[in-house]
Amino acid sequence: MSEQRRPDDVLVMGRLGVDVYPLQSGVGLEDVTSFGKYLGGSAANVSVAAAKYGRKSALISRVGDDPFGRYLLRELDRLGVDPREVKTDPQYKTPITFCEIFPPDDFPLYFYREPKAPDLEIAPEDLDEEAIQAAKILWLTVTGLSQEPSRAAHHAALAARGRRAHTILDLDYRPMFWEHPEEASAQVAQALEGVTVAVGNKEECEVAVGETDPDRAADALLERGIELAIVKQGPKGVMAKTRDERVEVPPHFVDVVNGLGSGDAFGGALCHGLLEGWGLERILQFANVAGAIVATRLECSTAMPTAAEIEEVLKGSAA
Repeated sequence: MSEQRRPDDVLVMGRLGVDVYPLQSGVGLEDVTSFGKYLGGSAANVSVAAAKYGRKSALISRVGDDPFGRYLLRELDRLGVDPREVKTDPQYKTPITFCEIFPPDDFPLYFYREPKAPDLEIAPEDLDEEAIQAAKILWLTVTGLSQEPSRAAHHAALAARGRRAHTILDLDYRPMFWEHPEEASAQVAQALEGVTVAVGNKEECEVAVGETDPDRAADALLERGIELAIVKQGPKGVMAKTRDERVEVPPHFVDVVNGLGSGDAFGGALCHGLLEGWGLERILQFANVAGAIVATRLECSTAMPTAAEIEEVLKGSAA
């Protein structure tokens, strides 16, 4: 385990599991003959991405009392994420996620999280409120609101945070984790009262605020008290709004190998840019390239780029 370190630059809460990805693309899982094993889960990937920029990164989550859980704890530590707040759950097994790879835009996911994933067992009493208050960034995801006691823990974290600067909600809506979209909308509405930054694609914005048009969605988020609303527009790039600024940047096109980690890479880069105090346009350009680089690689967590790699691409684009 890492030595204790406070305050965290980036404290992330949520999903952690093992990604098992095929080493052959263009074929279904029934025909795949070999796989790679990687640390995964959206929240965990963001924490790894932030650590890649030299940030003090930590994760609040849970794993099973099994070999995969031990692997994840070891891998977090190896990748620079402080695992001290990842508890071992006595009941549920570490979740596994398989994917199929059909570039450039079809990457079906198969979640093995039944009857329940340990990360949804995070409870309010697990939380270190001082750490939550002291962290320069607190990053939460909508998936963590899908079941109790994780739901209560996320709301408790937001209450402890007190809407301090850089309290970020990844709108990360995944239908398979919810019984009804309306339930997700209600939970997101409550959570938005405690965050300062919201980031998601158009479909996720529809669940959050009932709008798919990027400008209307961003405006609706700002009306909820958000300070920075970021709407990903796929091939149209990304748009961000504050109360007095609107920025839109085009995508950085690449030959896609696996698009699944791009959003998490974007998130880690967003955290880095906010902590650096960059202007909004530079943050979005940097985060876009981070996501694009990961899309050219098979894995997610171990594919996260360094700042130097991103700057090199940006330099080439500007030339």
